[in-house]
Amino acid sequence: MAITLSETALNRVRTFLKNRGSGIGLRLGVKTSGCSGLAYVLEFVDKLSDDDQVFEQDDIKIIVDKKSLVYLDGTQLDFVKEGLNEGFKFTNPNIKDQCGCGESFSV
Repeated sequence: MAITLSETALNRVRTFLKNRGSGIGLRLGVKTSGCSGLAYVLEFVDKLSDDDQVFEQDDIKIIVDKKSLVYLDGTQLDFVKEGLNEGFKFTNPNIKDQCGCGESFSV
């Protein structure tokens, strides 16, 4: 499978990378956190690591380390606006449970 971005997310990442002035792509990962166990991590990447898996969609590289890929395989990243709030939304087919606030999940 793979990690994919919606058209809205692709455009947002392009804008962020352009404004940043550098970077080869966006890292998607997980860390231990919250009441359900795992939380998403997003950061820009300037240099690849040996254990990175790279997914390319249009002109954007999505980089995932091998440990995180187990939890994220098949995930789609979207960028949504809800009222005054906006941010990335994860549609992850691996989630078995999620905390009430949506900050963490378990697989």
